[in-house]
Amino acid sequence: MIGIKKQPLSSENKHPKLYFVTFLLVGFVLLLLTAAASISFGAARMEIATAWTAIFSFDSNLIEHQIIRFLRFPRTIADIIVGSSLSIAGAIMQGSTRNPLADSGLMGITTGAALAMAIALAFIPGSSYTTLLLVCFIGAGFGATLTILTASLSRKGMTPQRLVLAGMSITMLFGAIGTFISIKYKVGQALAYWTSGSVAGATWKELALVAPWFLAGLVLSIGLAGSITILSLGEEIARGVGQRTLLVKLLSMLAVLILAGLSVVLVGPIGFVGLIVPHMMRFMVGVDYRYIIPASAVYGGVFMLIADLTGRLINRPNEMALGIIFAIIGVPFFLFISRREGRAFE
Repeated sequence: MIGIKKQPLSSENKHPKLYFVTFLLVGFVLLLLTAAASISFGAARMEIATAWTAIFSFDSNLIEHQIIRFLRFPRTIADIIVGSSLSIAGAIMQGSTRNPLADSGLMGITTGAALAMAIALAFIPGSSYTTLLLVCFIGAGFGATLTILTASLSRKGMTPQRLVLAGMSITMLFGAIGTFISIKYKVGQALAYWTSGSVAGATWKELALVAPWFLAGLVLSIGLAGSITILSLGEEIARGVGQRTLLVKLLSMLAVLILAGLSVVLVGPIGFVGLIVPHMMRFMVGVDYRYIIPASAVYGGVFMLIADLTGRLINRPNEMALGIIFAIIGVPFFLFISRREGRAFE
């Protein structure tokens, strides 16, 4: 099994809780600053003062105010929700499976939700947002279950390296099936726009539907943080201290499915967010998931906002899809982590 290296919360700090609180407060400040930038800047050029006037003194007769209130503001909130959700999901998966390469995009979860979306677009046209959300949850659950079952088909049982290989195999299989459905039933254009990764179409109605699920997943994740820390040390140790490992794993998977499922509905099947952010947080705050999960929630939102803002500004007025941005960042990071942990795959 791949273990998680122990490291101090701070090599020079003798008060880890104070350091963590400070680190979290810095994260909240960065979140507010990046959210302000996301609302203020975009494809349409306008004065910063105009952007903030639209929030506090909305005038429905001004097109600039409509852009801020109904496009940029909900888009910013969607970025925060998706970034936090994917980062928390990645942290939970890495801790509960003791696999540093675990990520909803690499474990078949995101692709399962994407395949379910393709099926819904082909066979249930005009579905409500609630229906699509439920379909994505089911697809995410199916992808996760199939990945785990495939990885377990061995006398030695499921190992981290088998889990990665199974996830990649399921991802390729679901991707091929999704492509066939999109061509066969002529939903390729709608599916291609959605799978490229974008929060441009986020609305207040969608956010109102997704927000309770996000809060439920966040509360469940924080509640499981202590148990995941123990589980990350190994199942034998966890059982030795009386932990109900099966229950912890099932609840962890439920949290991952909720968070990954709602993210796929909002932004599409983007990857690597849940791989990169938890590793960065583990380096900054140590291996205790009571610190990693809240930090991932905050800094995941910051990471997503920066990526989305970059995609909007890099070739203005055109936008670069989030999937492309995360692939450029994520692939080298994945190779780096794979090489660093390569001894576990020998």
